[in-house]
Amino acid sequence: MGLLCNARIFEFLTITSLILISSSPAKSSGEKPTAYDVLQDYNFPMGILPKGVTGYDLDESTGKFSAYMDGSCSFSIEGSYKLNYKSTINGYISKGKLSSLQGVKVKILFLWVDIVEVDRRGDDLEFSVGIASAGFSIDNFEESPQCGCGFNCVNGQPVIFA
Repeated sequence: MGLLCNARIFEFLTITSLILISSSPAKSSGEKPTAYDVLQDYNFPMGILPKGVTGYDLDESTGKFSAYMDGSCSFSIEGSYKLNYKSTINGYISKGKLSSLQGVKVKILFLWVDIVEVDRRGDDLEFSVGIASAGFSIDNFEESPQCGCGFNCVNGQPVIFA
């Protein structure tokens, strides 16, 4: 009876292990993580980049990075902020900090200004335009906005409220 019980336990563990291994979404060793994955590795939510990033370069020794999109990207969020991303975004990344940013602008009133730094402070992100900064909850960046329509999209098109 003990031998039969041990055989059943072994069979159960083997089947369970195979199910867990086959259902794991593990990346192959040669597969490069996405730019969104890298952001999360550095303690940033993926939503600080819009959808459509096609690739990136990262020098892990210095933190210097470039992220690429097929074209520039603009959208409005919360009805008051308009953002513009160039097709190439450059800067330096470290745990909880993006610095020396190039290629990201925000429209404040009637003036476009560069976002030069983003700091993670607990559950907030602090965006700096050099002379001023503003903080927002990371909850606002759980998903990536879409070029052209931000978060107000249906099938990739802006939703117009009448």
